[in-house]
Amino acid sequence: MDRIFYEVTESVRIAMAQIRANKMRSALTALGVIIGIVAVTLMGTAINGIDIGFDRSMAMLGEDILYVQKWPWHNVEDWWNYANRPPFHPEDADALNRIFDATPNTLLEVALPVAGRGSTIKSAQNQVSGVYTIGTNADYGRTITADFQEGRLFNDTEAKAGRQVCVLGLDVVDKLFPGRSAMDQEVRIEGQPFRVIGVLAKQGSFLGLFSMDNQTIIPMNAFRKFFDIRWGEVELHVKMKDKLHMDDAQEELIGAMRRVRGLLPGQRDNFSVEQQKAFKAQLDPIKQGIAFAGLFVTGLSLFVGAIGIMNITFVSVRERTKEIGTRKALGARRRTILLQFLIEAVSICFAGGIVGLGVTYMLGIAVKSAMPSFPLVFSFGLVLTSIFVSVATGIVSGFVPALGASRLDPVVALRYE
Repeated sequence: MDRIFYEVTESVRIAMAQIRANKMRSALTALGVIIGIVAVTLMGTAINGIDIGFDRSMAMLGEDILYVQKWPWHNVEDWWNYANRPPFHPEDADALNRIFDATPNTLLEVALPVAGRGSTIKSAQNQVSGVYTIGTNADYGRTITADFQEGRLFNDTEAKAGRQVCVLGLDVVDKLFPGRSAMDQEVRIEGQPFRVIGVLAKQGSFLGLFSMDNQTIIPMNAFRKFFDIRWGEVELHVKMKDKLHMDDAQEELIGAMRRVRGLLPGQRDNFSVEQQKAFKAQLDPIKQGIAFAGLFVTGLSLFVGAIGIMNITFVSVRERTKEIGTRKALGARRRTILLQFLIEAVSICFAGGIVGLGVTYMLGIAVKSAMPSFPLVFSFGLVLTSIFVSVATGIVSGFVPALGASRLDPVVALRYE
């Protein structure tokens, strides 16, 4: 055991001496490994970021919500079938709620109508365009996870009367009322006056694509009064009592919707009921594409790096042939010679892996500065994977030259010029 320990430590010492003696050559040799490790870590960071970003974004919308819409969340082939489906009306939510109330042990709590469109909001000299305006009822507060920084959501009386009151997102408030409170102020949504009764707390962005704080919420009856409903097609949001039974709740909701639509047995559904996991399934091809591209670039870089390391190790063996012959003549074992060159190759790859991780970390900081909302996940597991890949590359690429060095005949090696 002591002999093996001594051989390993001596091989490490010799390998480090050779790397220091040939710094530029070692750095250029490690370049392929560095690029490969950067590709590995960036790919893993991007995929982890997409997963975490999706989970955070879905949590903003509520994880216990089912969505009843005209179009499904997947690609459709019979387009005309879906295009000819009848639209939804706010009264459909009331019909669903009556069915829920009459159903013993129902898994569904409440249904509410939601319509949306982009609007321009003005206040005095300030104006914000592209604000997502939501029309809904007083139950909307039961389906969202956002808190209120100030004020409240409109109540049932205000919603049914179509009062011109609104709740603003924080981005809208910052642009319309910089440095002051928006409460009880008047804003004009597409030219119509509304009184601000609430301000939502900061929520962030949805999948890093658009801000959840760039929105305003108004009563559905006010929405219908001023906006053409065709521009904000109604969909239904249904809150479940228990998200652990989502599939069962979805089946119950499909049955309730068929009753609302008056569909007979055997008739096709003329609506779609979706849950969050269906939306998440749409991201899988994106993640697979990133993974495939990352693996291709990684494999190519590591292959080039491995060839470079193998080539340099062969050159190193050739340059030190006499040294190998001398050591073997003095009693060095084959495994000692093999370890010496193998550890040298692994050391170069390991150093390349550490540098690659450092480069990725710096790139992550740069991306975070440019896109603060994008979730970057530089996990410990990713670090271990990168180090394992770099070490494995060194073993694979350095083994053949090291084995050749260990098999050299000492007499032949000593005569080598």
